[in-house]
Amino acid sequence: MSDEHVRVQAVYRGRIVNLDLEMVRLPNGAEVTMEIIHHSGAAAVVPLLPDNRVVLIYQYRHAVGGYIWEVPAGRLDPGELPEACAQRELAEEVGYKAGHLEKIGMIMTTPGFCDEKIHLFLARDLTPCPINHEADEVLEIREKALEEALAMIGRGEICDAKTVVSLQTAYLHLSGPRSLK
Repeated sequence: MSDEHVRVQAVYRGRIVNLDLEMVRLPNGAEVTMEIIHHSGAAAVVPLLPDNRVVLIYQYRHAVGGYIWEVPAGRLDPGELPEACAQRELAEEVGYKAGHLEKIGMIMTTPGFCDEKIHLFLARDLTPCPINHEADEVLEIREKALEEALAMIGRGEICDAKTVVSLQTAYLHLSGPRSLK
C-alpha cells in the first residue's frame, strides 16, 4: 500500500532541485504535509586503474565551507541514462573514458525528504581524454591506492556519503563473495 497525494504546492523551482509541499494520506490513514525535494538523480563512478589505484577528486564545496574528497559524479541531464552520465562525468572531471563501465549499485541519499537516487559505477580499462571542468568546479585530481582510500574513510578524511558508499561497494564487488565471510 502506498500513500496518496491530496495536494501539491510548488514552493521553489531551481536548476538543481525543486521543492514542493505535499499534502499526503499515508498508508496508515494519517494526513500530513511533507516538504519534498525533487532531484533528477545522479551517477557516481569509481575510476579504477590497473594497479588498483582509484582516481579521486579533492573538490571545493561552498555548502560545507571547504575541500572534500569525492569520486567523479554529477547530475543526470534530462533524458540521460545513468551510464551516459557516468561516462560524461568521468571525462569532464578526471579526463578518462571507461572501456568497461559496470553498475555496482544505487543509493537513495536522503529518502526522508528527497527523491534523489545516485547510480554507482565501477570504471575500468581507462583511456585518457580531454578534461572539461565546469565553471563551478574547483578541484584537484589525485590517485590513491584503493586500500588507502578505504583507510581514509576509517580516519574520517573521506566523509562524502556517495563517495564512502561508492568506494566500499567497489571494494566488495572486486573482492567477491569471499570478502563477506
